[in-house]
Amino acid sequence: MEIKVYSDYHTLSENAANEIIELVKRKPSAALCFASGDTPRIAYRLLAKKAKEQGVDVSQVSFFGLDEWVGIPPGNEGSCHYFFQTELFDNLDFTPSRVYLFNALADDLTSECTRMDTAIEDAGGIDLAIVGIGMNGHIGFNEPGVSFLNSSHVVDLDKMTTTVGQKYFKESTELNKGITLGLKHLVESKRVLLMANGEKKARIIKAALQGQVHALVPASIVQTLPHAVVMLDKEAASLLENNATG
Repeated sequence: MEIKVYSDYHTLSENAANEIIELVKRKPSAALCFASGDTPRIAYRLLAKKAKEQGVDVSQVSFFGLDEWVGIPPGNEGSCHYFFQTELFDNLDFTPSRVYLFNALADDLTSECTRMDTAIEDAGGIDLAIVGIGMNGHIGFNEPGVSFLNSSHVVDLDKMTTTVGQKYFKESTELNKGITLGLKHLVESKRVLLMANGEKKARIIKAALQGQVHALVPASIVQTLPHAVVMLDKEAASLLENNATG
């Protein structure tokens, strides 16, 4: 695990966007796994801007969404699908047949998990995963207590996740279950970028990066991953020992 601390959120986002651009330049058929949410939002907007300016072709990229709220339609503004559509697909020419998102309305969610696992395997594994960290230490919907050995799975959502998750919805929405790639996918990825910004993430960042590696803090798994880079702004890194801003 490598930790990089940036002076502010925009600089953090720009460096994350540059990582994605450089990978696609080197490997136009790269397999990318992205999280949705507030933390990577600016990075994705910068990615779209830079790709257009530099003529970067993403048509051969395989794209995998990290997770989705079970039972939430893709057209709902709080869904991960809607986030990806508006922040990425409307702005970049991904090939639809190479885009893999969980169908959270599927009758058979186990088959959905198998479909995603198979697609990742067929793509040769994930080249780059961009993930965030929840206030309870989750990555995707890998909630506290989840096995580090899981591939895609359905999970009962933690109360903190359902409470914080309301911010993505226009009105109060019942959120009970999530469907998500597993931590095993991160272990097997070629590179993982974990992004976090803001003082509100400082406590959980310290627990994840300098506490015990434990399933109760799922993001702590990054301590064991030599291919993981944790990208923080100075506020998120403020409680870390020996942190330096770059």
